[in-house]
Amino acid sequence: MASLGKKSRVAEVFRNRAAAISDMTWRTQQVQAYADFLRRSGQPVPQYSLAPIRRTDLPRKWTPLPALGFLRGEYI
Repeated sequence: MASLGKKSRVAEVFRNRAAAISDMTWRTQQVQAYADFLRRSGQPVPQYSLAPIRRTDLPRKWTPLPALGFLRGEYI
């Protein structure tokens, strides 16, 4: 899950917890590298967390969230 304030979005779905933890770690590292840039430009820094979810609970047109989507103007 990626969160900005009260908004949350499913970033990616994995079959096992180890893969999810690995992805969360990678996304957090990518965002931390740009955290100073985000703060200077007045943008919030997304937070990542793990939460169980079933694929049937995802919206129909759900797509994975790019870790650095904020660089292309794709916020949560």
